[in-house]
Amino acid sequence: DGRVITWGKGPCGGDSSRVEAQLKNVRAIAASGSAFAAIKEDGSVITWGKADSGGDSTSRKHLTDVDQVCGTRNAFAALLADKSVVTWGHPESADVSLVQNELRNV
Repeated sequence: DGRVITWGKGPCGGDSSRVEAQLKNVRAIAASGSAFAAIKEDGSVITWGKADSGGDSTSRKHLTDVDQVCGTRNAFAALLADKSVVTWGHPESADVSLVQNELRNV
């Protein structure tokens, strides 16, 4: 039914109470080392867990029309419907500034 239930270490994503009301109509979930990202049916993304592992995506205003999310140890990458890629998480893991132009029409 698209609801999400979490457990485990609270700061590492086991406690989703901060976003619990938003965790409805979820179609997919991805994990990093200490955070989670949920794609909702409308293509929006909800994140929780450690901020430096991607649990805080508020700086990414382009997380709409998301097709897929993949997690690494400390970051996430989202493939958008327009075939571009958006990343967030730990700066050393999510910095794609050197290849940003190649992350279109993926």
